[in-house]
Amino acid sequence: MKIYFIGQKGIPSRSGGVEKHVEDLATHLADAQHEVFVYTRPNYTPPELKEFKGVNLISLPSIGTKHLDAISHTFRACLDVVKRDVDVIHFHSIGPSSLIWLIKILRPEVPIISTFHTRCYIHQKWGLFARLYLKFGEFMACTFADVTTTVSRSLTDYANEKYETQTVYIPNGVNLPEKLPAKEIKKWGLEKGNYIVTVSRLVRHKGIHYLIDAYKQLKTDKKLVIVGDGSFTEDYVQELKQMVGNNKNIIFTGSQSGRMLNELFSNAYLFVQPSESEGLSIALLEAMSYENAVLISDIPENLEAAENVGFSFKDRDVVDLRRKLSYLLKNPELVETNGRMGKNRVNTYYNWKNISKDMVAVYNQAIIEKKSAISSKNLVKKFTSLF
Repeated sequence: MKIYFIGQKGIPSRSGGVEKHVEDLATHLADAQHEVFVYTRPNYTPPELKEFKGVNLISLPSIGTKHLDAISHTFRACLDVVKRDVDVIHFHSIGPSSLIWLIKILRPEVPIISTFHTRCYIHQKWGLFARLYLKFGEFMACTFADVTTTVSRSLTDYANEKYETQTVYIPNGVNLPEKLPAKEIKKWGLEKGNYIVTVSRLVRHKGIHYLIDAYKQLKTDKKLVIVGDGSFTEDYVQELKQMVGNNKNIIFTGSQSGRMLNELFSNAYLFVQPSESEGLSIALLEAMSYENAVLISDIPENLEAAENVGFSFKDRDVVDLRRKLSYLLKNPELVETNGRMGKNRVNTYYNWKNISKDMVAVYNQAIIEKKSAISSKNLVKKFTSLF
């Protein structure tokens, strides 16, 4: 099967849940002997990189600004893919899905899958016009795609109710990792168990300011490690650093991947997810896969991922967050126990080996239904031509 992915920035993933989702799904499909092609942007993936773990990479230029990067790249990808031998086209995110209509016109015989990752128009970094356009993209993803998949139960319920359609729940997933000892992270003074970690893009709806505020009110020797960079949100990043001031126990590492990120997950005492909104956080699932106990805001998507194994605090409530942090710092045995439970949960419900097989089933069914629909149309044309 020849599968083309459109909408992501690229792979290998350096930041971003969509990119990590695409990387893991694409590489598992390649391992299963499918031909997989991922469109990449030169400001994210080096254009000279043509292959990654069996996945073919196609670099196309984009207009690298906040509002035009994704849509300009998606437009180029749509024009390119119509010239190729393809069995399935898979769009990711509601912004890029706004151009599904173009593929419908140019390649009506090819099934289109769209994955609904998050309602990103509610994020504060977008202005009015961008939010309206993203809502249009959501409409296209949920009504024009041949199959719409959602990464969380709450998104499934939302899409089915709003658009009266039947989406398919295919969650984000993780690969169970090999934990690494603290070596490279020692440059920040980090040792096993001596820090709390959060891994996130530094954008306002991720709630990092709540975490910093709560941490500053604690009396603890454990450091707070903030892993991630901004995304066209330099003002917010500067605001966070001003909040930290000269506090040497709060460390910004920037975006990390590979061994460094593995070490940061492997040796943390606790993972905190203070976000106001999510699709289904891959960083949260990854933290659980490393046997990290997790403290999460009580939004539905976080509670869904860490059901019965995580600790939660009231969303946007700094006082409750501080109280829960203090409690968990005083109860290391409870933290360790729930960390083990979290790993078991992701292995059962969020394992890419199983999720990728579910996605292949979606592709095969979409191909069968598209061929059937085309055959029916041809039969009708032949019949009406007799009169």
